[in-house]
Amino acid sequence: MIEIRFFAALRERVGSDSLTVSPPDSVDTVAKLVAWLEEEPALAEALAATPRRMVAVNEELASEETTIAGGDVVALFPPVTGG
Repeated sequence: MIEIRFFAALRERVGSDSLTVSPPDSVDTVAKLVAWLEEEPALAEALAATPRRMVAVNEELASEETTIAGGDVVALFPPVTGG
């Protein structure tokens, strides 16, 4: 199981702040996880509306190439700006 947390506008588009999923074993990176999530039409629409996003795995900034495994927490959020 992998917990996915959504923040800011992405959370609003998804309609939830988190989702727990059990992806297939072949889903072993953040990029593959996002691609797998995009197979669900509602999530695909939300993710497409936020094409630029940041990611954290287990509360550490990560990249699309970061390896993931069961028990991880993956956070997806739009880029943060200051002001």
